[in-house]
Amino acid sequence: MTAAPTDRRTFISALAAAPLLALPGCAGLPGFSLTDAVRELLTLSSQRAFAMLIQPGGFYDSEVARIDLPPQLGGAGASSLVSRVLLSGVFKDRLTRQVNSAAEKGAERAAPLVADAIRTISIADAAAIVRGGPTAATDLLQGAMGRSLVGAMFPDVEQGLRLADNAVVTEALRAATGIDFRGLTQDVSNRTHDAIYRAIGAEEAAIRANPRGTGNPLLIGVFGLAR
Repeated sequence: MTAAPTDRRTFISALAAAPLLALPGCAGLPGFSLTDAVRELLTLSSQRAFAMLIQPGGFYDSEVARIDLPPQLGGAGASSLVSRVLLSGVFKDRLTRQVNSAAEKGAERAAPLVADAIRTISIADAAAIVRGGPTAATDLLQGAMGRSLVGAMFPDVEQGLRLADNAVVTEALRAATGIDFRGLTQDVSNRTHDAIYRAIGAEEAAIRANPRGTGNPLLIGVFGLAR
């Protein structure tokens, strides 16, 4: 959202002069509302998250978004037998990197869908979101989109896995029990979905904790006052 600097200063001054609870729609401030602030928060949070996720190593190198292998391929909950058969340290690392690389392809597909959803999302109580927890806006977005990203990302994740080191993926699937290529693609798509929202939520929390760091007067005015 773009506005003249004078308008932004007027908006911030008005917020500073009145309690947040008395401004459910920022009445009397043409062009601005708490709904605008929530959309701005989600837009910036998602932009930052996707900028990180779609770069090479974006998922693998992230503390919040790295995707673990499914149990059938030696991830959390794997049996000791599976771990012994499949996963030397080197092999497991290569396979994990391939899975996370495929997630990057899914995130590329998800980014514009999330942006569209933010523009059209229904925000019934923006004041509650502003006053909410560190990921309140992300939780609203995830609830509104449901699991729609999973199906949308599936073809791109599948392509990402096929473009990966097929020898690694094929060898892992041959030794695994109860999972095939489609099953692996579905699992990675589900995990990519969850990782995307974790990343967006982490960015939202960071913005709420330090709105001044954004340099965005709207976010500074609303979330700086809400802290």
